[in-house]
Amino acid sequence: MDQDSALSTDGTGAIRRVFRADSALTWLFLYRLVLAALLLLLFSYPVAQPWLGTSATVDAARIVLGLHGLSILAGGLMIGSQRPSRAHQIQIAIFLDIAVYTLLMHLAGGVASGLGLLPAIAVIAGAILMEGRLSLLFASLATLAVITQQLYSQLYDGTQSGTYTQAGLLGLTYFAVALLAHVMTRRLRETERLAARRKVDLADLSRLNEHVIQRMSMGVVAIDGERRLLLLNNAARRLLGAPQAQPGDSLFLLAPTLRDWFLERLRDGSDGEQDDTLVQIGDNEVLPSLRLLGQGRAYGALIYLRDRRELVRQAQEMKLAALGRLTASIAHNIRNPLSSVTHAAQLLGESEHIDAADANLLEILQRNALRIDETVTSILQLSRRHAAERNDVDLAAWVREFADEYRESHPDRAARMRVVAATNPLPLRVDARHLGQILRNLCDNAFKHGTRDGAPPQVVLRAARDGRTGTVQLDVMDTGPGIPPENRRQIFEPFFTTSVSGTGLGLYIARELAEANGIRLEYSPAELTEGRFRLTFGPHRIAEAAADAAV
Repeated sequence: MDQDSALSTDGTGAIRRVFRADSALTWLFLYRLVLAALLLLLFSYPVAQPWLGTSATVDAARIVLGLHGLSILAGGLMIGSQRPSRAHQIQIAIFLDIAVYTLLMHLAGGVASGLGLLPAIAVIAGAILMEGRLSLLFASLATLAVITQQLYSQLYDGTQSGTYTQAGLLGLTYFAVALLAHVMTRRLRETERLAARRKVDLADLSRLNEHVIQRMSMGVVAIDGERRLLLLNNAARRLLGAPQAQPGDSLFLLAPTLRDWFLERLRDGSDGEQDDTLVQIGDNEVLPSLRLLGQGRAYGALIYLRDRRELVRQAQEMKLAALGRLTASIAHNIRNPLSSVTHAAQLLGESEHIDAADANLLEILQRNALRIDETVTSILQLSRRHAAERNDVDLAAWVREFADEYRESHPDRAARMRVVAATNPLPLRVDARHLGQILRNLCDNAFKHGTRDGAPPQVVLRAARDGRTGTVQLDVMDTGPGIPPENRRQIFEPFFTTSVSGTGLGLYIARELAEANGIRLEYSPAELTEGRFRLTFGPHRIAEAAADAAV
């Protein structure tokens, strides 16, 4: 394409954009052009009509209409050039139409010809497009033009096909249609403004509802009669195990286990009732409830999904909060006498006159006193836990440093701990103190329970990035028999332990610290015959660290 063609194309495109931007002027241009074409066709009718006048007047009308058509086309070009202003273009068009239609009425025989209604159309167009008293100005000009035409016909032409009464009635008609068009246009514009405000309000309300629903901890799923998704929030995506689920997907294909529950609820007619039916969806335990939006299959339904683990966690938090307050208030009353008992037991143990049986009793006394002190310390630690202070951490380098520190603190375990970490940096934003406390707890558990068939436990720390999800994961694996399936649901509950010497708070504290840092801690054995705890760092933690590194 050459330069001239390109300029021509660009100019045409610009004119089209201008026409689209000012649709009122465009419609006025088209209406005037079509009306002028129809009038020209009417005055070009081959059979002579008495009401059109003589052949001379018909020829004059054709010339007037031809010139008027050219002026309309010139007005169309002014729309493209945007000169003069929009208001001036409308005024010029209406004034010109009133003059031309009055002249046509005169050529056709005056007021009695019936063409006196043509200026009324121009007045209506002006009243619609212009605001204020201009509509009355158009009506006044049209009335003055009709009366002037009638006066001219009587005084100079010597013809009087109409009366002043008819001219006056036409003038009243012009004022009436101008006022009606102005009032209707004003009300229409008020209605449009109100509709626009309501549209904005509805859009704001819709965004607010979506924001509230998306931030709800309870899963919300709306389905249609075909059981396809209409709406679901982030909590529902997480509980359904379908982070990429979108409206239009089939709910029962995403969560087949919900089908039986849903059909049973429909048979029972338990609409809106809260039940305690537990549905297993992947690794999540969900308590769903149903709310039908109508009777029959054609109507949709709302399904609320509650995370059983979240409900249990909230109940545990309430219980531990009360227990923490109670323990904090009586801790000194427990520790003071406990210290006295421990000190007295130590003094008795140093006595030369104590026999083996009494020494065994003292050992039992000291061991249980220490266990009581550890329990009180753990509960106090829950009530005094500090908020996470996140810093930038390279997990690959950090886990190696942690392993070196752990080996120094536990020389007997040093040879049996191995680190497998990525060579590339794994940037994160976490509280390194909390992460160290979590990992020490998991390593202690791994060495304590990782023995199988008398062989000493081996512990592996593996830090890597998941290629499928892009998340960073830290695994703590041991060579032990793993946790029995019947106990896996309870391992993160407080005070649950299978050891006679444990408090049952270690894993609970580890998960609390993990959640405070946005980390997911779960027991995820790769094989049925080994143990593995996995820390999964959310993408937002990785993104924050990467953004800070880029800055």
